[in-house]
Amino acid sequence: MKKDRRWFMGSAFGTVATVGAVATLYGMKKDWDPLPSVTAAGFTTLDMTKYKKYNHLYIEKWRGKPIFIIRKSPKMVKEMDSSSNKYKKQDDERDIFIDGSHFLMCIGICTHLGCIPNYRPQDDNFLCPCHGAMYDFSGEVTKPPAPRGFDIPPFKREENKLVLGLDSPEYQKLIKEHATLNKA
Repeated sequence: MKKDRRWFMGSAFGTVATVGAVATLYGMKKDWDPLPSVTAAGFTTLDMTKYKKYNHLYIEKWRGKPIFIIRKSPKMVKEMDSSSNKYKKQDDERDIFIDGSHFLMCIGICTHLGCIPNYRPQDDNFLCPCHGAMYDFSGEVTKPPAPRGFDIPPFKREENKLVLGLDSPEYQKLIKEHATLNKA
């Protein structure tokens, strides 16, 4: 009889300990998961049809970072396609095409030290005020010390909209072709 009682007490203790451990792990996981409001803040939807002016810098916000958007003018596209443009391949890879328009969409932070460059529409370029790095209208470096062009955030195209923060084959293609080093 003592053996049966011992077995019962051991089984009861083991069951209570197992339930307690599972409840503790579940609570820890729920605590580690981001809140729904935080998850929702990770995505930003951009309606690209509202960016109508050519060669105008639009600034949106995504995860606390400035997002630069420029709808390229026909003159900019022609210059980009010219044989004298040494950045032609990179510029073309970095463009996002929506309804026949070329767009620059990138994180507007200098890749040198994290400053926010100024856009100069008269010169079709960006100038970082801190150390003089320059970027062309496609976000490629034209004057160091910046080590690479502007990073492009992960995005997914949904008709005329871009959802920032979602991965897509188009974004993976940009990473594969080294048009961006950002993996945020």
